[in-house]
Amino acid sequence: MSGLKTVLVSAVALIDRDGRVLLAQRPEGKAMAGLWEFPGGKVEPGETPEAALIRELHEELGIETWQSCLAPLTFASHSYDSFHLLMPLFACRKWQGTPQPREGQRLAWARPNEMRSYPMPEADVPLIAILRDWL
Repeated sequence: MSGLKTVLVSAVALIDRDGRVLLAQRPEGKAMAGLWEFPGGKVEPGETPEAALIRELHEELGIETWQSCLAPLTFASHSYDSFHLLMPLFACRKWQGTPQPREGQRLAWARPNEMRSYPMPEADVPLIAILRDWL
């Protein structure tokens, strides 16, 4: 399938001490509103996926992390109707601050075996099994 613009989005599985992963619900007014996803966002021109995540985590959740704390885990490659998504997923167990919803999104800490009960974008769904097996 060609002709679709590829969009690079960086995402993170923030993993707490209990092995739970932070999910964020897309707020009303955004594409795919109401679906749950891994925090992150678009990689801007000239930005690395890691730098984008550090920026997005600060903007969206008010937490700080460092490139050394972001471990590449897997990626999603998925064609939606209007674009193709390429999304590296990093794992992160170390950050400063407590995640707070700064953009109207709801947050939930979910165990990997509970994640299937959260409706997610199609691209995110295959990542659940990988995360579950890894954790």
